[in-house]
Amino acid sequence: MDVLFNRDKKEQLEPVKARVTGRIPTWLRGTLLRNGPGMHMVGETRYNHWFDGLALLHSFTIRDGEVHYRSKYLRSDTYNANIEANRIVVSEFGTMAYPDPCKNIFSKALSYLSHIIPNFTDNCLINIMKCGEDFYATTETNYIRKINPQTLETLEKVDYHKYVSIHLATSHPHYDAAGNVINMGTSILDKGKTKYVIFKIPATVPEDRMKKKSPLKHMKVICSIDSHSHLSPSYYHSFGFTENYIVFLEQPFKLDILKMATAYTRGVSWASCLTFHREDKTYIHVIDQRTGKPMPTKFYTDPMVVFHHVNAYEEDGCLLFDVIAYKDSSLYQCFYLANLMQDLEENFKFTSIPTLQRFAVPLCMDKNAEVGSNLIKLTSTTARALKEKDDQVYCQPELLSEGLEMPRINYALNGKPYRYVFAAEVQWHPIPNKIVKYDILTKSSLKWGEEHCWPSEPLFVPTPGAKDEDDGLL
Repeated sequence: MDVLFNRDKKEQLEPVKARVTGRIPTWLRGTLLRNGPGMHMVGETRYNHWFDGLALLHSFTIRDGEVHYRSKYLRSDTYNANIEANRIVVSEFGTMAYPDPCKNIFSKALSYLSHIIPNFTDNCLINIMKCGEDFYATTETNYIRKINPQTLETLEKVDYHKYVSIHLATSHPHYDAAGNVINMGTSILDKGKTKYVIFKIPATVPEDRMKKKSPLKHMKVICSIDSHSHLSPSYYHSFGFTENYIVFLEQPFKLDILKMATAYTRGVSWASCLTFHREDKTYIHVIDQRTGKPMPTKFYTDPMVVFHHVNAYEEDGCLLFDVIAYKDSSLYQCFYLANLMQDLEENFKFTSIPTLQRFAVPLCMDKNAEVGSNLIKLTSTTARALKEKDDQVYCQPELLSEGLEMPRINYALNGKPYRYVFAAEVQWHPIPNKIVKYDILTKSSLKWGEEHCWPSEPLFVPTPGAKDEDDGLL
């Protein structure tokens, strides 16, 4: 574990030719961009959580069967401030930073006041988003950073909040058939209300001969949903998407806003304000993209924590969506560096194994259906939606598989019926050691792994002209 989590990674500023085992087909050309935490110590200070580490960008340029690799730290404002001070001076979600003890009282007072309504970090370490012709490093705050995909140079900083009122946003947007970006974020106590905001960034904008306009300036809100609790909004990492609908799970893994506002003065991290409420429901919101309105039916299921949606699609008047679900929030807890430094197999295990679950909701309600009846008539799934009183529907999932995380699909089938999930195998501890191809139809799987090899999230690339869903490369 020391190799994975206890060593800061060095930059590889100039491309270096990688050693290739086997043969890469000549049709595979392009650049694979990756993003993730690379530095967890600055000077003598250390981050508490693995997801706090400073963002390290990676590129793998593939051409004529060869691969060239380079990497570079994202030169965010956070990175620059930390490096200049030679200590962690910008707070991350799991690590609260405090002013230099040599600062005067006035400077310290300003630091405390600035954390009541936090100006979150621009350490964009989670994903890469394509927006029009541009590429952005993303995180779960309101900031994204434009990058040069060839040199990995850090370019301008973009604040979502200038265009749409959100303070947090997912790093897993969707792309529709036209290339538009669909994403969502949380607006905290805007005019007294906390809302979940779904928005669209166009792939193209009207040409301006005098000045190139950014698609970000043409963001459009699709829908806003009031949080069940304005002071305790749900944490979420992704959402489901089809051609006509968006699926959002308001899960009982909640961020306490009042605790967050006082976290700095209490000497605790913002992450400590996240709590899983196992007595609460998980609410299922289905939004019609054509009208911009959520369905009036109140769908819900048992308490759970979902980080990754797999796919969603429409079938015979129903909406089906697949997720990787946990019974609690132990996954987030185990990524504290203090836990990762242990022998995980011996000393730290999930209290909940990840499960691939399929849910189904009816898109048209049968008003004459009896209370207790199953509203799902599909033969393709055993998932159920049971009608209750007061226009409520309890959704009971179909268990498809266990031990999968970081799921990917053939993205050409995003929002459509599909068969295969490509994922990392994760059992009772968080370190994946195999890549899995799971067949939803036959409930079977193929696995690949090697000793001392820890695979990252797989990416499926279809063969040019492929007709079969799984004809391609990982």
